[in-house]
Amino acid sequence: MAQPGSAGLLAGQSGDTQGKTAPTRRGTELSMLAFAAGLVTAALMLVEANHNESLTIRILWYGLAYLALFGIAHVAVRKWAPYADPLILPCVALLNGLGLVMIYRIDLAKAEAALQTESEWENAVPKQILWTTIALLMFLAVLYVIKDHRTLTRYGYTFGLAGLFLLALPAVLPSAIAPTINGAKIWLRVGIFSIQPGEFAKIMLLIFFAAFLVSKRDLFIAAGRRVLGVDLPRARDLGPILFCWGVSVMVLVAEKDLGTSLLFFGTVLVMLYVATERAIWVGVGLSLFAIGCLVAYQLFGHVQVRVETWLDPFADPDGAGYQLVQALFGLGTGGIGGTGLGAGRPDIVPFANSDFITAAIGEELGFIGLAAVLLVYMLLAMRGLRSAVAVRDTFGKLLGGGLSFALIMQVFVVVGGVTKLIPLTGITAPFLSAGGSSLLANYVLVALLLRISDAARRPQTGQKPKPVNQAPIAEAHTVMVERPQ
Repeated sequence: MAQPGSAGLLAGQSGDTQGKTAPTRRGTELSMLAFAAGLVTAALMLVEANHNESLTIRILWYGLAYLALFGIAHVAVRKWAPYADPLILPCVALLNGLGLVMIYRIDLAKAEAALQTESEWENAVPKQILWTTIALLMFLAVLYVIKDHRTLTRYGYTFGLAGLFLLALPAVLPSAIAPTINGAKIWLRVGIFSIQPGEFAKIMLLIFFAAFLVSKRDLFIAAGRRVLGVDLPRARDLGPILFCWGVSVMVLVAEKDLGTSLLFFGTVLVMLYVATERAIWVGVGLSLFAIGCLVAYQLFGHVQVRVETWLDPFADPDGAGYQLVQALFGLGTGGIGGTGLGAGRPDIVPFANSDFITAAIGEELGFIGLAAVLLVYMLLAMRGLRSAVAVRDTFGKLLGGGLSFALIMQVFVVVGGVTKLIPLTGITAPFLSAGGSSLLANYVLVALLLRISDAARRPQTGQKPKPVNQAPIAEAHTVMVERPQ
């Protein structure tokens, strides 16, 4: 982090962005959204042409509806956050659109297979479109309600308690409401509706830890004893990291969910590192997480199965390793250029439209297409991190950095599991995969990033900013780690 008084320098570094007028940003964002709509429409046309060998007028209407939906979001963003980064929303729109294309393509394959076997199947596209609409409405609501991201500091501990409550809720409820699915108990189901509360808990906990690290920054600016050239943390400063470790282990033990634990704990470690610039915190945290994983491996059979499947999925290709083996074969079939949209067999992979949607993209778009999708994710995360660097308050820096890293960490865990880099975790790809909880939570995440980006790129008026609702930690500057004399 920067030294005291350098927040103005960081803000000054974004002068090139502040020099842009609002109409320029509006035109850039709208043109990129139109480009994304064109790509999505062309992708739908390729799916129709390759699978059905014909084109229908409904493809054009799908493309226009898609453009209209995100056009409304564009108008709202330019009205309520006029200085926000103009590339964040188009990146999200492109990822969301490509996800809808792949879900539609897999639905066509499932419908064809159902006709041949005379079995039932569920069309996932209408539900995903509905969730996208609801997610955009929530996105607009967050932008409208939260005028300044610093106001969130007043509710830091409230968000923390609410996040812990949502995270632990599936573990304490009976199986009739919180069923165990694929070895993990992370869902709540009431009637035909189901939701994953952990998706929303991660954002609430990130807000809490950003506020906590700013308000308690004095606990972390002094190093402890030096041992073998390494400044160890003071014993009394280990409380927050031990708390995070305990929560992660609780999730593992109670809900058997390695993915959420890894995402939550990893993001908090990065925020702690950003706040202190002390790598020792990362080392201690990773050591504690490794201990928790070893304990989980000894206690839970499904964790052992996932690790063994990761080490050698071909040992049981028709059983536990079937999903991963089919995904690897799909990626291998796609090769460099892919089989073409609508010309592959991604439906063979179980959960192809959710957990393994990146494998479906790799099969039909090839390495080039999958790499392009990952580059869009990287661009989205980099724009978020750039806004976090440029914003003038420490809370915004920590929250923006945590949200951006949470996004990219989720992508790493998903793609790493599909490509056999790490064990499978059951986390879905943001904006791509079918599912309402992930879509809603990630659109809230993007709304907060846009709010931080708007604050970072807004020109300074020369007047001292007013305190936000008497929240002094919202005005705190960054500090350097200092060794005591």
